[in-house]
Amino acid sequence: MSHFELPIFWKDHEDIAMALYERFGNAFGESQIYRIRFTELLQWILEIPNFKGTKEESNEGHLEMIQSQWVYEWRDNQ
Repeated sequence: MSHFELPIFWKDHEDIAMALYERFGNAFGESQIYRIRFTELLQWILEIPNFKGTKEESNEGHLEMIQSQWVYEWRDNQ
């Protein structure tokens, strides 16, 4: 993307979910998103280009919220 993108941090659950949906599209449906291992989800989040959080700042609450937001993003695009 050529436009300026703001940095994304752990509290930006919806932005992270949108980035994951943009990356994976419909490769994961609702039930699959909830079955993704947190270790995999964490790695994918850390790979988002403008993500500025660290692995050490992650926690289960953030990951659960991101999964839920990802499902909402997936549903919105069906």
